[in-house]
Amino acid sequence: MSDAGTRANLPEYSVSEVSAALKRTVEDAFPFVRVRGEVSKVTFQSSGHVYFDLKDDLAVLNAVCWRMTAQRLKVKPQQGLEIVCTGRISTYAGSSRYQLIVDQVELAGLGALMALLEERKKKLAAEGLFAQERKRKLPFLPDVIGVITSPTGAVIRDIMHRLEARFSRHVLLWPVAVQGERAASELVAAIRGFNAIRPGAAVPRPDLLIVARGGGSIEDLMAFNDEAVVRSVFEGTIPLISAVGHETDTTLIDFVSDMRAPTPSAAAEMAVPVRAELLAQTLDLERRFIRCFSARMDEKRRHLAQTARILPRAEQVLAGSRQRLDFAGGRLNSGLRRNVQEHGRTLTKIGSQLRPNLLINRFAYIRERNAALARSLTQAQRTRLRQLSEQVVAVARVMDSVSFRSVLERGFVLVRGEEGKIRRRAETVLGGETLALTFADGVRTAVAVGPAAPKTKRRSKKPEDEQDSLF
Repeated sequence: MSDAGTRANLPEYSVSEVSAALKRTVEDAFPFVRVRGEVSKVTFQSSGHVYFDLKDDLAVLNAVCWRMTAQRLKVKPQQGLEIVCTGRISTYAGSSRYQLIVDQVELAGLGALMALLEERKKKLAAEGLFAQERKRKLPFLPDVIGVITSPTGAVIRDIMHRLEARFSRHVLLWPVAVQGERAASELVAAIRGFNAIRPGAAVPRPDLLIVARGGGSIEDLMAFNDEAVVRSVFEGTIPLISAVGHETDTTLIDFVSDMRAPTPSAAAEMAVPVRAELLAQTLDLERRFIRCFSARMDEKRRHLAQTARILPRAEQVLAGSRQRLDFAGGRLNSGLRRNVQEHGRTLTKIGSQLRPNLLINRFAYIRERNAALARSLTQAQRTRLRQLSEQVVAVARVMDSVSFRSVLERGFVLVRGEEGKIRRRAETVLGGETLALTFADGVRTAVAVGPAAPKTKRRSKKPEDEQDSLF
């Protein structure tokens, strides 16, 4: 058979059919794989998908992590990081390439994890998050302590036991997951939540925070190395003690916290003093104060007694002053007489210099002036009284003109019923009703003649806001 006949017997495939067949073949052959490599060319799309390459010395493998999976990753792909990706191999028909669909990302060994933490530590330290001068002093005796830890572990029981043994305080527990995918976000929410409480709110604002967790591997403690957790501690205003792991465990939250405790129990000991020791110290200070006060008072008494012995007696001190007072009293009478005599001579001399006629004329002028002022005042009072009388008369005329009395003078009568109300209409007067008729010169009583008015059933007034029934 010729080559032309052989080619005629081969089936023809479209590009899409070949791509689909390759996709099924590759996915069936590699449904679940773990690939180790170095990350390069990381791209975070606005849609939430993450694209990157895994490479080693000889090859490069494209990788993609879909948005929902990327949100759950504990380790985010970073340039130059060595990781182990778990997923499946597939193809992308749009560019005729195969790629790894990533479901999980892990660090490739402890060395890579430590390198990642060291790089993150250097970055945060360069921003000043670990500076010693920004660390706050812990309160001596906080009224309220906020604890951020798991509600079911032994950590919270150890903290409460140590607080009860040393100095019982009001404790607020914010339960969080201390490892796993939700741990970092819940830690951030708890730290920011406690700092958001305002003084005087229904829930008391803590004076001190304790972030605690028991021991574990470095992977278990990764939530406390999360950059968002470290920044939330830095942004807070409440002093914070970190007590994560055992004494040898170190996380990034330890560097940014105001105080690091080797264990959760040690954090409780740092938070409050021992009540019994405070009482003993107070009693000791009280005894020392009493001793010092008594010794000082004794010293002052001795000094006062010594000073009193060298001071002169009161009689000696006042003797000279008393004698001077007696001499002054003896000279007082003669001095007063001489003063009166001197003023009398002065007055006589001044009186001889005055002219009597001038004084008489002055007094006459003052009398005439006072008389003129009295006449002017009397005239002004009479004029004012006359004006007020004219105003009163004018007002009286106006009142008479508008008074109903003037109407009665013209022959009209004011009719009132038995209850005293004015009757303006004849139809409101009932037969046999006693009426009061007011004339211009007095009041007379009359009885109305005529049929009694029919009684009408008054309709009850409904409230304005009540709606009539439709039935």
